[in-house]
Parts: sequence; structure tokens; C-alpha cells
Amino acid sequence: EMFYCRSWEGASIDQFIDELESYLRWYNENRIKISLGAMSPAAYRRSLGLAI
Repeated sequence: EMFYCRSWEGASIDQFIDELESYLRWYNENRIKISLGAMSPAAYRRSLGLAI
């Protein structure tokens, strides 16, 4: 999703890492997953008492 849809030519390693960290944060904290009860993975882990 984040990686294949754009050209990274000319991007610095720091820019790539920043984009990757931002995407991973969104993927775990904001992305809704129906199989997790329409919660994000982070919210689901918190609901189970598994996340800090």
C-alpha cells in the first residue's frame, strides 16, 4: 500500500524511514479491522489488556 504506490527514487533513507514509521503507526493504531470487532489492532490489544 504505502511502498508500491509511489516512486522512492530521490528520497533519502531518513525520508523513507519517516514514511514507513508513519504508515506502521496508522496500520496498527487507526486501521479498522472487521475481524477484530471493527477495532484497530492496537485498540483490540488494549481491550484484551495486552497493550500498554
